[in-house]
Amino acid sequence: MVTSTGPTQLPSEAAAEPPRRLLAGRYQIGALIGRGGMADVHMGTDNRLGRTVAIKLLRSSLATDPAFRMRFRQEAQAAARMAHPTIVRVFDAGEEIVRDANGVESQLPFIVMEYVDGKLLKEIIARGPLEPPEATHIVEGVLTALEYSHRAGVVHRDIKPGNIMITRAGQVKVMDFGIARAISDSSATVAQTTAVLGTAQYFSPEQARGESVDARTDLYSTGVVLFEMLAGRPPFRGDTPVAVAYQHVSEAPPIASSFNPKVSPALDSVVAHALAKDKTQRFQTAAEFREDVQTAATGKVPARKLPQTEFTSALFGAPPSEALGSANIAMKQLAADDDTVVRTQTRPPAVWIWAGILSVLVIVFAVVFWVVTLKPSDDLPSSSRDVPALVGTTYASAERALTDLDLLPLEKMESSATVPADEVIRTDPEAGTVVSEGTSIDVYVSTGPVLNAVPNVVGLDQAVAQQTLVDSKLVVGVITTQHSATAANGTVIATDPVTATALTEGSTVNLIVSDGLVEMPDVRNLPLAQAREQLESVELGLRVKVGRVGGCGAASDIVQTQSLAPGTVPQNSEVTLTYCDGTGSTTPEPTTPAG
Repeated sequence: MVTSTGPTQLPSEAAAEPPRRLLAGRYQIGALIGRGGMADVHMGTDNRLGRTVAIKLLRSSLATDPAFRMRFRQEAQAAARMAHPTIVRVFDAGEEIVRDANGVESQLPFIVMEYVDGKLLKEIIARGPLEPPEATHIVEGVLTALEYSHRAGVVHRDIKPGNIMITRAGQVKVMDFGIARAISDSSATVAQTTAVLGTAQYFSPEQARGESVDARTDLYSTGVVLFEMLAGRPPFRGDTPVAVAYQHVSEAPPIASSFNPKVSPALDSVVAHALAKDKTQRFQTAAEFREDVQTAATGKVPARKLPQTEFTSALFGAPPSEALGSANIAMKQLAADDDTVVRTQTRPPAVWIWAGILSVLVIVFAVVFWVVTLKPSDDLPSSSRDVPALVGTTYASAERALTDLDLLPLEKMESSATVPADEVIRTDPEAGTVVSEGTSIDVYVSTGPVLNAVPNVVGLDQAVAQQTLVDSKLVVGVITTQHSATAANGTVIATDPVTATALTEGSTVNLIVSDGLVEMPDVRNLPLAQAREQLESVELGLRVKVGRVGGCGAASDIVQTQSLAPGTVPQNSEVTLTYCDGTGSTTPEPTTPAG
């Protein structure tokens, strides 16, 4: 598969070809290859450098919205700061003046990106759990990308299999920094955005609670992706995105090895560490996470380490325990410097220590009470929509349901051996995904099973005929042999069903094959002409010679002898018939041509 960054991949047969036009006098726009909630992605050509690129265009319906244009520019600025083999490159960005049907001009932002040839990780996982070595290789690539982006001050915020590409060469590529924010602006929360972006299955607990996020949010989502690669399913599933988000906040994740026995205890330990609810208890840096993955890949359970303050304190501030420890060390040092320190406090210091401990206990109790009493809510931001379950309905019903939700249905036809014609097979994005209003939803409708005509294999060698049927997605059934005067031994005489019969894929076709033999009859005591006609007929095709014999009485045209006994004989065999000529001696007659 060939795809580009971010939006959902479109099937190649359904890729739309837009008007061939230039952007910025340089970029030739080609076929539509992807579609996301706020932008379309086209294959394109950089005419100046002669290379293939991916061009992301903000939807014209959103281009007039200053908030969306601002987010689009932030994406370009955030991604342009990063140049790393594991991150999809951004080459250029700008705005194009477009004119609508009424002649009104507007600015249409665009981004020119690296074109990636490969498969989405979500498509690979859809085939089943990955082998642990393959899963650890992929997650190491993701963590390498995150280590680089975090050092550049960018949090991805939407790590999931749909945003991870594996190239044909096996290179991991992380894409779609469309909801990234600079770490310095991490006070922004999910609850403050205009829509719940991303998929709830990969939310961190702090995202689900609407709290501020930082680099450790990406590491939690990466832990979810690692679990899904190993187990073949995400750790939490529910009927609604809100129910799944609640599980991230309050429920312990299952163990990956309970779904896949190939997962080692070492990898289970790494996944559990990554999925810690408290972000101070999970991995603090991508480098730390990657190091433990590499250790677990050797079968060793990684040892728990203290946070690396050199980097983490710069990102998140010093941990509370470190700050308290530093304060205690400073107090002890002051006491050691002067043994004659005179107290100036009117009360013993223990009072303040106990007051501090009591305050901490009150805060912890309040947080625990809030988490325990937290109730899931189905309320979503007003501009967000939950893609409904449409499988098994007709397209007309699906179209009404999506239109009522202010979503844009796009009909895609696809054959199916299991789903009846005119019923919905699936949607993209899938049911349960939270999207912004106005998002295009691809609705795949069944055209029924594929019908293939039985190919003409009559006259072909048996092995060639069998391969021809397999290539036509048909199954070779019973093979029977039959005598034939004309078909060579081992060639096909007929098929059942006959040639050109329309069958569904996987149907059975029986073969009738020549054995290269014919059935020699007993023609003795028959008139010579009748015997000769029977042997030289189309059904037998034998070559006849005639001889005469004497000493057998009066002359007669009745066949006296035949050189081949009755029974099966090779096709096109030669047989000599004799008749009585009324003389006293035997004299062979010259050969008589067949027919």
